[in-house]
Amino acid sequence: MEFHITEHGMRSNFEYGELNVSGNEEHGFRPFQLMVASIVGCSGSVFRRILQKQQIPISDLKIAAEVDRNEDEANRIEAIRLHYTVSGKRLDPDKLYKSLEIARKNCPIVRSVEDSIKITETIQTIEISD
Repeated sequence: MEFHITEHGMRSNFEYGELNVSGNEEHGFRPFQLMVASIVGCSGSVFRRILQKQQIPISDLKIAAEVDRNEDEANRIEAIRLHYTVSGKRLDPDKLYKSLEIARKNCPIVRSVEDSIKITETIQTIEISD
């Protein structure tokens, strides 16, 4: 990866497109947003893959993230709470939590930050009728 300085931050080009990073949301993604998005993106995609391998069909998956930052420590990210909303038919919450546990162990981004950022996860199910 290569990044170039700009007037308001940094820029990089990837196969998918251009990424602008800035402390000012008017000029790009803020670094903490990218950190949280990386954790959510990795965790969510690994979780979905685990559900597919275990043949647990879902209709939809949403993840909400709440972030705790410490202003006294340069706005350090201290905790992230991930709340998964899973929609589907005849969902078993115990199986979902077990799948999420496996996903957590196999998400490289979560594993990279787990000793410095407290990450907690909850699941809500929405039952879809036949």
